[in-house]
Amino acid sequence: MNNDDMSQEFDDHAHPRASRSDKKTSRKEHILQALAHMLESGPGERITTAALAREVGVSEAALYRHFPSKARMFEGLIKFIEDTLFVRITRILQDDFSTLERCEKILTLLLTFAEKNPGMTRLMTGDALAGETERLRVRIGQLFDRLESQLKQVLREAPLRESLKPAISPAVLAGLLLACVEGRLMQFVRSEFKRVPTENWEEQWRYLAQNLLVPYTETSPYA
Repeated sequence: MNNDDMSQEFDDHAHPRASRSDKKTSRKEHILQALAHMLESGPGERITTAALAREVGVSEAALYRHFPSKARMFEGLIKFIEDTLFVRITRILQDDFSTLERCEKILTLLLTFAEKNPGMTRLMTGDALAGETERLRVRIGQLFDRLESQLKQVLREAPLRESLKPAISPAVLAGLLLACVEGRLMQFVRSEFKRVPTENWEEQWRYLAQNLLVPYTETSPYA
């Protein structure tokens, strides 16, 4: 989601007659939107609280009334990324898609989310976290671990759903698929958002899909 989408999603949860607590939440959301915008508009730049305060139009002291540290602001964006992705992945898994369709939709979701949210892609790749607290990098690592585990589970279910099996170990294959996506996110950030993640993706996915699954037999490994 871009900043407008992000704002709309926040607004969807807002009460029409804001209480004092609601107004505080709204200010926190505004700070996070400003942070996401700065990550996008200044590729490669490190965000300072002084610069963020100027962007928001408040003092640094006012920022700290809403967030105790810059790390907590980054964590707010990471939580937004996690919630957005996994809510949509849950919807994908609830529909009756084939194994290939599930994998494609999950991977395409990651690519399109990154393309619409360049600033947050800097967080996902760790580019914006250089010099920040280690727990932020750990949390991003955990995000991708969850994504890999989800892909692995989809691949493991193939024999039960379709009498097909992964061509190689589900764990190895899930790692390969996620590495393809992570590489495209890195290219996007390294090109300062000029090389979009979905470029040539349909053709690349068709090639990957041809080598993903093979017929399942009772003696087959990787069942």
